[in-house]
Amino acid sequence: MNKTELVNAIAEKANLSKVDAKNALDACLEAVAGALEQNEKVALGTFSVAEKGARTGINPRTKETIEIPARKAVKFKAGSELTDKIN
Repeated sequence: MNKTELVNAIAEKANLSKVDAKNALDACLEAVAGALEQNEKVALGTFSVAEKGARTGINPRTKETIEIPARKAVKFKAGSELTDKIN
């Protein structure tokens, strides 16, 4: 599901216009991103920031060894309510 499809689903389920659904989704994602920037957890499951260490990789085009720098990544672990829906 891409963002447009998600907006359409939100609009349909919440009985909103697509513009209002898009605004609501954007506000939600902005709030999650803002919390993550502050190193806070967001509990829908758990969104958190994970530190990825530097490592050596291979450029698939040239087969050359490259150094991949350390970075931060967003990590999500689904809550039990969400997990139960798919099992």
